[in-house]
Amino acid sequence: MKYDEVEVGQVIPAVDYSVRRLNLVMYAGASGDFNQIHWNERFAKMVGLPDVIAHGMFTMAQAGRFVTDWAGDPGAVVDYGVRFSSMVVVPDDDQGATITVSGVVEEKLADRWVVVALTARAGDAEVLSRARAVVQLA
Repeated sequence: MKYDEVEVGQVIPAVDYSVRRLNLVMYAGASGDFNQIHWNERFAKMVGLPDVIAHGMFTMAQAGRFVTDWAGDPGAVVDYGVRFSSMVVVPDDDQGATITVSGVVEEKLADRWVVVALTARAGDAEVLSRARAVVQLA
């Protein structure tokens, strides 16, 4: 994506990211977060959760992936932040869960920087709030 091709208010079309329990186990290995709520259904339910839930940072990473794919450069993100607003419940079935991420260009700044507001949902729940990325475009 090029700075001159972007307009304030431009919608970045939604992308669906599939989440299976295997993804969570792989993420646990990469992140070092082996909390049982992310892979053990019996334990998750015992502590009051509806089922296994995705790591918050895994969910944040999917929204970050959305931005870098749109920008066309993984190094383009200058600043990125979110608030975690709901859980991504990942059932143990063939469907798993889906995180849907979309965006809107909120602002164009100097130095080819663009502010992108992100929306991330799983089912009916907004799972990230106040999600914003500042991206430096070509």
